[in-house]
Amino acid sequence: MAQSESGDMVGEMTEAQKLEMEIIEMSGRLAALRAAEPAEPVPDYEFQTLSGPTRLSGLFAGRDRLLVIQNMGEACRYCTVYADGVNGVLAHLEDAMAVALVSKDAPDVQRRMALSRGWRFRMASHGGGAYMKEQCKLAGYDNCPSAVVYEMSDGRIARRGRTAFCPGDLYSPLWPFLSLAGVGGDDWTPQFAYWSRPQKLEDGGEDVRD
Repeated sequence: MAQSESGDMVGEMTEAQKLEMEIIEMSGRLAALRAAEPAEPVPDYEFQTLSGPTRLSGLFAGRDRLLVIQNMGEACRYCTVYADGVNGVLAHLEDAMAVALVSKDAPDVQRRMALSRGWRFRMASHGGGAYMKEQCKLAGYDNCPSAVVYEMSDGRIARRGRTAFCPGDLYSPLWPFLSLAGVGGDDWTPQFAYWSRPQKLEDGGEDVRD
């Protein structure tokens, strides 16, 4: 096997690389296990949107499969990270299924947040009611940042799979890249914005907003 200038064996996998390959293989097993799990019937919950009331069935938009991003609301920086990431691949996801983001925030608050982030999700508010209490309770949180897939058949809705979001998981592209740099979830906290006020402003310095 060839050697690099540093003397390392080119092509020899490190322990970290070996573990990464194992995780990729286990992800395939995870997908197979999820596919084999029975779907669980759920009610046709009611939501509020800028256009008025709708139901969970309405979020399917005529599709037979729906991915719901369960967001805690505008006050959660981590939820913003996940929504930013999903928004980046939204067109690809929507080729396979309908996608919607829900939270307890009122529809006008959701719209303001979406405009500020450039999100293109269809959005709906559960207002902290029955949907949140019955569908968002995961990993010890009453309103857990999470994702769930629902399926509709013959007018009936069933939950196919769901997962909680947390630093280091499989659902944000952020964590693997930070890990590649040796930065763990406890070493870094996301922010809503990363602009820092200059020490000296050359535009008069009035009405500056962070």
